[in-house]
Amino acid sequence: MDTTVRTVTAVRAPALALESVSRRYGRRGSGEEAMALDSVSCEIPAGNFTAVVGPSGSGKSTFLQCAAGLDRPTAGTVRVGGTDLGALSEAALTRLRRDRIGFVFQSHALNLVPSLSIEENVVLPLVLAGADPAGADVLARGRDLLARVGLAGRGSGGPGTLSGGQQQRVAVARALVTEPDVIFADEPTASLDPESAALVLGLLRDAVRVDGRTVVMVTHDPSAASWADTVLTMDGGRLR
Repeated sequence: MDTTVRTVTAVRAPALALESVSRRYGRRGSGEEAMALDSVSCEIPAGNFTAVVGPSGSGKSTFLQCAAGLDRPTAGTVRVGGTDLGALSEAALTRLRRDRIGFVFQSHALNLVPSLSIEENVVLPLVLAGADPAGADVLARGRDLLARVGLAGRGSGGPGTLSGGQQQRVAVARALVTEPDVIFADEPTASLDPESAALVLGLLRDAVRVDGRTVVMVTHDPSAASWADTVLTMDGGRLR
């Protein structure tokens, strides 16, 4: 009798997977078509900090937009945690971005809503998902995250009372509030001084190290990319 004990280990889907993803802009055959992504394939495991680097026009921003479900590729498949984004309706894709993806943009105007308080900005994804903005758990979550990013006691003010680096830290807090599968950061330190940039990058690093999140960051800055576990280089719409 075979008494060998066999252990079956479940295979965890990559946090993000792109398979032969292309993105064209313009009308085919018009002579004005541009290939922003050209058959890009990669897998990013859960709990990894990945930087996507490359010169201007290399396709790295289009990579992020397609990977995050902000733009639909012309061809190929994008999966977040095993979910095929191309198979989702627009409503379902919106819910997935709200619940399972966090965003940190370069522009402060895109990151934060000026008419909301700092704390309201942090918990906005929860409120959009139906949570009571005055609920004790929501308020506690907002306060805890502001404390984590070094802004305890600042929640009642507006975003305009903060410096650019502080606003980016609020954006990181908001990206963490739903405990997302993946955080996408688009040039998050481009307009920051070195000290502020290091604080923001440290928070993204901690999101991976402490929380087990997956971070995908587009950057042109080699010093920012050095914080990542993995660096992907784009050129001419392809990974090199």
